Amino acid sequence: MATRSTSRGVDRSRVTEEGVCCAACAGQQAVLPASSGPAAARKPGLTVLQPARPTIVRGTDRRIAFGGVLGAAALLGTAGLSAIASGPGTTPWLPLHLALAGAASTAVAAMLPFFTAALAQVGPARPALRIGAVVLVAGGSVIAATGMNGGTAAVAVTGGVAYVAGLLALAGSAFLPLLTSLGSRLRLVHAAYAAALAQVGVGVLLATTMLAGWSPVAGAWSVLKPAHAWLNVFGFVVLVVAASLLHLAPTVAGARIRPRRSITVAITCLMSGAPLIALGYGMGWDVVGRSGAIVELLGATSLVAYAATVQRDRGAWTSDFGWHRFAGLSLLAGQAWLLVAVAIGAGRIVWLGTTPAAWSVGLIAVPLVAGGIGQVLVGSWTHLVPAIGPGDQQAHAVQRRWLGQAAMARWLAWNAGVVLATVGMLVDGEDLVAAGGLMVGGAFLAGLALLGLSVTLSPRRARAAVA
Repeated sequence: MATRSTSRGVDRSRVTEEGVCCAACAGQQAVLPASSGPAAARKPGLTVLQPARPTIVRGTDRRIAFGGVLGAAALLGTAGLSAIASGPGTTPWLPLHLALAGAASTAVAAMLPFFTAALAQVGPARPALRIGAVVLVAGGSVIAATGMNGGTAAVAVTGGVAYVAGLLALAGSAFLPLLTSLGSRLRLVHAAYAAALAQVGVGVLLATTMLAGWSPVAGAWSVLKPAHAWLNVFGFVVLVVAASLLHLAPTVAGARIRPRRSITVAITCLMSGAPLIALGYGMGWDVVGRSGAIVELLGATSLVAYAATVQRDRGAWTSDFGWHRFAGLSLLAGQAWLLVAVAIGAGRIVWLGTTPAAWSVGLIAVPLVAGGIGQVLVGSWTHLVPAIGPGDQQAHAVQRRWLGQAAMARWLAWNAGVVLATVGMLVDGEDLVAAGGLMVGGAFLAGLALLGLSVTLSPRRARAAVA
């Protein structure tokens, strides 16, 4: 019986059984084409390079990722409301925790396994493991925030334990499917994801053991607190953002996904910068901490350089201009604001050394969360919702129209607000912070409303409303 070669391998139902023990063995050896006579026997066989792969169904995985994105949007909105309720001049711990440990981590838990499986062209993890990772990460962050805000250490510790359990489930759902991969060209991305999960695990364990009263950590918390913050914020969130942008940024811009030296430098530096800073704080090694700050700054600068090269190669869109514009500009501005946040945080370490005074959450909060992480999240869901959300092609087209409404006005108001609030934080101007916060909040609420409308209205009502 003859074999049929395709671009994806061999049709196993037609592989000859003569001389082989199974179809897998048949796919690895030369097979003679069907013919008769001695001439056919002298013909060279066809070497099959790769056996056929079964069809991968990602419907459930897309729904889990979509649900996690909506959960992250809800947590980001809660963080914004918390910031408004706190008012200018107050310690922004709760809004920061809800935005970073809550919204950003939930988005990572939802999308990271989706990206790793899709890029490696392997089947997704079991739905129970995927859902467990998202629920534990989101729930653990909320429980920890509730305990800390209420002064109940036991509740905060419970939240920290749940969050760590979610990280373990996230690691399993992201990397266990890769065991079946035939190889990947994105090893740097996978290494960055693994390093990010390891760093946030250490950072969360530091905070959890401190809240539990473990004396080696609690007694040295003044120097371990900056280490905890750098590992969680820059070693986890910023690193995951950088690794994901390797393929997401060109996709959004319509450019080719190709090797670029700038993103390789960015990911490599961001993988090592935060651990070096944390080590400098934890061990009292000032030179190591300052070196880590320089490495981190180089990584953030290279990330912006990567964004510039992607924009230079971007495609020319012929439809959905507002949708493309808002998603692309949000990712671009988000990377620029991350550089501002890193420059402030790392610059203070280079100038002051690895001392507790070098860490100031108030100075980096606005460019980091409102300018960087917030815009990256909103830009990402603007692009991803019509790609992985519910509905057919017509529904997705309507979602793109909704999500692209008033694109430039929303983007300009958002970034002008971040500028005002950042300057206000640096010069201690509460009026500037308040004005900037109102502008950012208005742009964010408009985006949140458009997101809600795009996924809740039926396609017919949505088309009529947009028209």
